[in-house]
Amino acid sequence: MPPSLSAPARPAAGAPLLQATVDGAVALRLGPYSLRTTRRRLIVGAALVVAIAALAALALGVGTIALSPERIWQALLGEGTPRDGRVVWGIRVPRIGAALAVGAALGLSGALFQNLTGNPLGSPDVIGFVTGAASGAIVAIVIFSASAVGVALAAVGSGLVTAAVVVLLAGLWGRRGDGGGYRLVLVGIGVGAFLAALNDLLLTRVSGEISIAAQTWLVGSLNSRDGDILAVSLVLIAACLPALAFLSGRMGALQLGDDAASQAGVPVTATRLAMTAVGVLLVGAATAVTGPISFVALAAPQLAWRLAGRGRPALVITALFAAVLLLGADVISQLLPSALHLPVGLVTGLLGGIYLLVLLSKGNRK
Repeated sequence: MPPSLSAPARPAAGAPLLQATVDGAVALRLGPYSLRTTRRRLIVGAALVVAIAALAALALGVGTIALSPERIWQALLGEGTPRDGRVVWGIRVPRIGAALAVGAALGLSGALFQNLTGNPLGSPDVIGFVTGAASGAIVAIVIFSASAVGVALAAVGSGLVTAAVVVLLAGLWGRRGDGGGYRLVLVGIGVGAFLAALNDLLLTRVSGEISIAAQTWLVGSLNSRDGDILAVSLVLIAACLPALAFLSGRMGALQLGDDAASQAGVPVTATRLAMTAVGVLLVGAATAVTGPISFVALAAPQLAWRLAGRGRPALVITALFAAVLLLGADVISQLLPSALHLPVGLVTGLLGGIYLLVLLSKGNRK
């Protein structure tokens, strides 16, 4: 079962912070509130937090300018050289923050769409929503020379428009049992291919300098993040979190099928539309920061589900695991020789290709 926040009666004085419940779950209590989860998910979550801390420490030291742990520590405390301080606080700390925020947003968006479609391929990078968000950003950059905030809003807006088109062409969501999820995936792939071709056409109609800048952004990179875009995107991502907490229980009901969810009092159509809107906002905000990033939204929910155990969607585990994936891919790109440095979007794309082949080969054997 996923973590769920509730407000039970105030526990007795001296009640332990961690309590086992009757059904074998675990309740973390903080004042009048409790966070309900399982021991396995607590262990996995703690391990992922440790992995994030280790990767962040490594990311602070690698790059064009290598820094020793001592120099990193001094820079963090403001006691190092001015250059070390600029590298750590001006470049690497924001880069790490962007990787964590974008990775978590992509993972959560992938979890929403895979739950909606009932298909492990139903992630926003496969069904065209990432390409749709990128199309809006490219139009804003190439045609309107928009500001950073304009680019971010264009990415989110075009992602929402793309989602609406895909949903309508797929015959709304349909029921998962009659192939609605597969129709959505197929229509999304087609719409994504059309938008990718449109993006290429736009880039051939502009000057070389603008085209190169847009193509660099399309690769997907943490190097090109903009502070204003990051700030706007973080606000959008944070605004989605309360909606995710509200929708988490309904997502579990949808996994049982539309009939069972309706009998449980879940408004199926409204829930699907709300999940679509939140998922597109997350992927649009993430894409605005780094450009299109593949693989993370596709793989993180499935791998997190395997780590957390069967049950309702593990959104917290998914967000943490996706953050580990993107930050780890960035560290890998920084550890490569300078002549082989790759944007993080290419690194995740290479990993995603391998993962997709494994996923499809397993499907063929069933």
